[in-house]
Amino acid sequence: MPWDVTEVKVAGPTTLWVRFADGTEGSVKFMPSAFRGVFAHLADERHFREADLADGVVTWPGEIDLAPDAMHRAIKETGQWVLS
Repeated sequence: MPWDVTEVKVAGPTTLWVRFADGTEGSVKFMPSAFRGVFAHLADERHFREADLADGVVTWPGEIDLAPDAMHRAIKETGQWVLS
């Protein structure tokens, strides 16, 4: 799928850089308000830095992941996906 993530890098304490199968690339920015619910423990930079890829999806330990289709759509339109 074009929205499969092929590369992810931690670009800052609350920011990721991603590249997709179709060559689209951009940033994913977590606003402070995004660190609630399942994302709460990612507010700790040590945990945030554990971002990885599994089958084209950005994941973290504990079965946490990001929707690649929504991420792709936002990055294709604006160059970034801001989670708030």
